[in-house]
Amino acid sequence: MAFSKTFPRTVKGSNYPVWEEIYLTDEEEKEEDLKSRKENIRLLQESIEDAKGIMKRKGLKEFQTDMINISLALFEKRASHSVYWKENRAKKKFDKKFSL
Repeated sequence: MAFSKTFPRTVKGSNYPVWEEIYLTDEEEKEEDLKSRKENIRLLQESIEDAKGIMKRKGLKEFQTDMINISLALFEKRASHSVYWKENRAKKKFDKKFSL
């Protein structure tokens, strides 16, 4: 099922917007999934390094499970908007289609 996002389009002479639904092609969706995957891997690696630093600064023993739990908490917070890439791509298509 293709990703879609609805955007309001202003129409002259009307107080109400027309809602336009923008769909990503399968190829566009796969591109955004790949971008998201690469970014999530980078964020997870960064989160692991940050967790190691936090544990060291706080004098905590570096038990691997504790470090991984802190890393995952940081990662989940940072990666919580995984749909961002697809919504951003759909917005660009909308803007291009309606010359905004």
